[in-house]
Amino acid sequence: MPRLLLLLLAPISLLVATPPAPGVPSYDVQLTGTPDGRTWSGQERISFTNTSAQSLPEIYVRLWGNSRGCGSVVVTGGTAMRDCTVVKFPLPKPLEPGKRTSISFDVKLTAPDREDRFGRSGEFSFFGNALPVLAVRDAAGWHLESDQGFGESFYTVAADFAVRLTHTGNIAVPSTGVTSDGVAIAKQVRDFAWAAGPFRSSEAKSSGGVIIRTWATPTVTAAAVDDARAEASASIDEFGRRFGAYPDHELDLVMNDQWATFSGMEYPGFVLLISPESPVVHEVAHQWWYGIVGNNEYADPWLDEAFATYATDVFLKDARVGCWPGTLPVAITRDMGYWGAHQTSYGTFVYVYGSCMLHELERVIGTPAMERLLASYAKAHWHGVSTPAGFKAAAQGASSVDLTSFWRGHGIG
Repeated sequence: MPRLLLLLLAPISLLVATPPAPGVPSYDVQLTGTPDGRTWSGQERISFTNTSAQSLPEIYVRLWGNSRGCGSVVVTGGTAMRDCTVVKFPLPKPLEPGKRTSISFDVKLTAPDREDRFGRSGEFSFFGNALPVLAVRDAAGWHLESDQGFGESFYTVAADFAVRLTHTGNIAVPSTGVTSDGVAIAKQVRDFAWAAGPFRSSEAKSSGGVIIRTWATPTVTAAAVDDARAEASASIDEFGRRFGAYPDHELDLVMNDQWATFSGMEYPGFVLLISPESPVVHEVAHQWWYGIVGNNEYADPWLDEAFATYATDVFLKDARVGCWPGTLPVAITRDMGYWGAHQTSYGTFVYVYGSCMLHELERVIGTPAMERLLASYAKAHWHGVSTPAGFKAAAQGASSVDLTSFWRGHGIG
């Protein structure tokens, strides 16, 4: 992942002056599902602008749903590459800077036989990271890194989605966005996810006015649903006060107790949770850390996971005093390629030690400064993409303390 060539004390506005490309994307998707909701097929149209300074002769689309086996996502058109998670679309002519165009293709999605965020569990199908999305090009070139089979390796820019999911079955289809006249509309989100099956549903409104909808499989207890809804309601309001108001009208919690590969997974306005041990608050925190303030999750997984863990600690009033272990043998800033080869260390270093580092930073600059920092940092990168350099500059700008030795001592290069 490239680092912006900026002075440490450069204004935050400079850190986002050159957005990744293609930019300003919009997705228009029309899919028809089988009666059981397992297979969806139809058309997808992606419009985008060349926000870079160079022409774009081609673009790439990521089929993340194929990362654990080809064939679950089938796209007609383009040229399949490498591990079947990348499709190349040559453009009729190079797209010049500032110009806008679109591509269209047929797509078929089938939930595979595995209990996963894109998979099948009994009568229920889940479509997380299933819809094809644009790859990102920045100063380092096109980002076509492979999924490591755990955690997240995604990198997308905020986009507008209009998705029509048509079906004839007796099923519910919770999704990202707000549905009106059969079309789910989601503004400035990094992905679009949905589920399908005979869920039982309920809803309530947080004190801040956000609708919290729950969708549960039959074996999830009513008590687990109530607990998850209460935690989500309280945390979404708390984080809205701390980091900036939640920009959507609703949040869907999709609950199952059969997943074996993960305990929770965040998508814009849509969270998959395993009951009853779900990290509800952590996944809600991701609505800000990656959802609103984006990052390259392959290159810098700590930029969202450490922040979501820290936010959860703050919500629980856990200052984690003494949790920083001192000099680490490995920096928390390593990429997913490294953690893919060292999976047993990933959670401890990226989540726990990453959060501990942020608590240590709060103790250095003071709690009021830390609160101002996170609010201003989120605002400056709202629906954008941040980098380690961006966060370091924001932190230095929020404090009169020279943080050079702090970064060095905590392995933040």
